Amino acid sequence: MKVVFMGTPDFAAGILESIINAGHQVVLAVTQCDKRKGRGQEMMFPPVKQMALAHDIPVYQPVKIREPECLEPLKAVFPDIIIVAAYGQILPESILKLAPLGCVNVHASLLPKYRGAAPIQWSIIDGEKQTGVTTMMMDIGLDTGDMLVKKETAIGPEETAEELYSRLSELCVETLEETLAQLEAGTLHGTPQDDAQSSYASRITKEMSALDFTRPAAELHNLIRGITGFTQLEGKRLKVYGSRVVEGVSGDAGTIADPAAFVVACGDGNGLRFTEIQPEGKRRMQTADFLRGKKLEKGEKLG
Repeated sequence: MKVVFMGTPDFAAGILESIINAGHQVVLAVTQCDKRKGRGQEMMFPPVKQMALAHDIPVYQPVKIREPECLEPLKAVFPDIIIVAAYGQILPESILKLAPLGCVNVHASLLPKYRGAAPIQWSIIDGEKQTGVTTMMMDIGLDTGDMLVKKETAIGPEETAEELYSRLSELCVETLEETLAQLEAGTLHGTPQDDAQSSYASRITKEMSALDFTRPAAELHNLIRGITGFTQLEGKRLKVYGSRVVEGVSGDAGTIADPAAFVVACGDGNGLRFTEIQPEGKRRMQTADFLRGKKLEKGEKLG
C-alpha cells in the first residue's frame, strides 16, 4: 500500500515507524516546520521528520497545509491512503478526498469524547478511568469522521499523562495495524459518531497549570497528573510534578498543613501532598530531598 503519512511529534513518529515495519511503502512524510528550541535556540527537526529521513523517505513541510499549492506534492506520489496522527493542522477537503482509500486519522481517545488537540491530558485532568484509541475516516469537521476501529484501556488512579502517552502510543500502533488490514481486505465499515456525546479537548496553555487551592484536592491532583502544576513558595515559582491526596486536612486553603510532608490544605477539607517538585532556579527533585535542606512553617501561605 502506498502511504502518505502526516504527523509531527514523538507520538506520530512511532506510528510512522510501525507503518514502515509493516512493509507499507511510505512515499511521503508531511510534518510541521522545523523550530528553534532550547537556550541556544538550535534548529530542531520534528520527530516525524527525523524518522522519515532515517528511512530515506521524502519530507514535505508546508507552513499552511490549506494553501492550494500544498496539494500538488501529495498528488504527485499517487498515494493509496493518507494516514494522519497528531499532525497539528486542519486538512482541506482536497487532501481528504485525494487517496482512493481515504484519509485515516489515529486519535488518542474513545471518540466521540475528547475531540481536539489534547485528548490524553484532558482525560487525566477530568479524572477519567477509561480511555483508548480510535481510528476514523476523516471528514471536514474536527475529529468528526466515521469511526473505524476502537481499542480501550484503563487509566491508573495515579497514572500521569506522560505515562499514559507512552501506553497509548503502543495501542495506536496496534489499532492502526488492524484498521489497515481490514481496509485492504475490504471488510471495514465506518460507524457515525454521536455528536451529542462529544466533548472538546482544547490545547493546553501555561495558565491552566496554576494551582488554585480553593478547589478540591482531587481536582488539583488530576491537574498535576495531566499537565504539571505550579504555585509560589516565598515569592518564588514552584513547579509540582507529583502529588497525593490526603484526606481530612485542616487549615485555610493554600496554607501548609503539614510542614514535614509538604501537605497543603485545599478547599474541600482535604489536602495535597507534594511528592515531586522543582523550585525556581533548581533541578526537579523528590520532595523528601527538598525538605532535607528546607524547613517549612505550618500555616505558611502558597500562591
